[in-house]
Amino acid sequence: MYIDALSFLEDEREAWAPFEALGRLSDDELERPQPADGASHGWAGRDLMAHLSAWQQVALDAARELAVNDASPTIDRVNADWESLGPEVLNARIADEWRALPLDEVRRRFATTAGELRGYLTVVPETRWVKNTRRLDFFLECTLDHYAEHEDELRAIVPGAV
Repeated sequence: MYIDALSFLEDEREAWAPFEALGRLSDDELERPQPADGASHGWAGRDLMAHLSAWQQVALDAARELAVNDASPTIDRVNADWESLGPEVLNARIADEWRALPLDEVRRRFATTAGELRGYLTVVPETRWVKNTRRLDFFLECTLDHYAEHEDELRAIVPGAV
């Protein structure tokens, strides 16, 4: 567990760095699906960018709320949806939404969301997230823990990135 925001933010930045290699791929490389061999689930780089960025955006929405409020309707809604719909449905919705976006927009969001999230977390009072176990778990699930879950996909798409 984390006892201060700075430690979390440093670890998050370090864990995110290998994924930035996705942004350096060509459009063709990003659109090329990987073999569905268990490591990549058949995802293209674009799919991984979208999936990670979408969950960072969820965390960013929560951080924006917590920066000015003691509550986060986003966290409550996402946790309820996770329980009632399940991760497969939520992730399928994300995939459908992001596949409809032009690749330039996917690249833009991928390049900016993580930094914007870090920026907002610096102004959220620690009592509203780092020192609140339930909320800290939420931010971990959208970032550090989530990145770790997708290192195999990253390795399949960008060998040597992790």
